[in-house]
Parts: sequence; structure tokens; C-alpha cells
Amino acid sequence: MFNDIKLAIIGDAFVGKTCIATRYVNDIFIQNTNCTTGNQFKRKIIQIEDKQIKFQIWDTAGQEKFRSLAYLYYRSAIAVVLVFDVTNRETFNNLHYWIKEVKAKGDENAIIVIVGNKIDSQIREVAYNEAYQYASIQCVQYFETSALTGEGIDQVFTYLAKQCLSISLRTKDIKSCVHKQTLIIQRGCCW
Repeated sequence: MFNDIKLAIIGDAFVGKTCIATRYVNDIFIQNTNCTTGNQFKRKIIQIEDKQIKFQIWDTAGQEKFRSLAYLYYRSAIAVVLVFDVTNRETFNNLHYWIKEVKAKGDENAIIVIVGNKIDSQIREVAYNEAYQYASIQCVQYFETSALTGEGIDQVFTYLAKQCLSISLRTKDIKSCVHKQTLIIQRGCCW
């Protein structure tokens, strides 16, 4: 039995969303990827403890002309990965827009993480501490990755899988307790 996790990767254009998804799913880096138009869909099945997790990864377009369509993919996502480029301050500044959008149009219970990509670069416009503090203020986890080298990629998805699994188990426990209470009431059980 699979635990399906719909995951949306969002952020500005050219921050490396497609490269992150490709690195995670296929463990390769494609140097010259074209700008995503619309969305791309990828799948990956992983094992967490004794559970199988099936990620449905929706890679969305980051260009401004496609922003109005992005919510179609994150509105029902269980997990949302907000990506910015650590070498481009504007993409970091635009996280405010993306977080506001996800909180307004996404699932209120979605697990959100912020990912600073391209840490392999010698040039950096956003320091780790600054991004970490911003994520803390937003009450989300912060990760840094390099789609080029693969550094940090697995940690992002493993964290999300564990969080989703934890929520799923708690929800099942709650539903199980509610179901047992309903059965007791329906049977007229007295102590």
C-alpha cells in the first residue's frame, strides 16, 4: 500500500525547480534546461521506515505570465517546496509573494518548506542565516541544496515524507478513535 503525497515545487523562474525535481527523481543534472511552461509531473517511490511513499511531484512554471496558473497545482498539494536562488536576491525577496499565495490558495494543512538552491556557486547574495531566520518567522523549515551536485536534495524530500507520514498516522489514529466511539454509541454500550 502506498501513501501518496502530492507535492508542488514553486518559485520564480530560473531558480532550479526542474533541476531539483530531476536530480531527486533521476539522480541527474541537466545543465541547460528550458524554462518550464505550464507544469511537469514526476513520480518517485521511496521507503520510509516500513512505509512506501509515492511522491507525485508537480514542477510549476515560475515566469510571471504563468503565475496565475500555479495555484492549480499547489491548491491541493500536501507538501509545497518554495525554491529561491541563493545567488539572486530578487528570488529571495519574492518568497513573500509565494508564501502569501500558498497560504491564501493552498491547503491550510500543507507542509511548506523553503529551499535555497545553487549553494555550489561561489557568488552568494542571500546568507544562510538570513534565509533561515526568514523561514523561522514564517514557521517553516529551511533547507539548502545544489541540484548540480545533489547536496541537500534527499534531505528535503525525506523530511517532507516523514512529516506527511506522521500527519497521516495521527489522522488515522484520530479517525480510528472517532470510529470506535461511534461504534460504542451506536451499540448502546454501557459500562
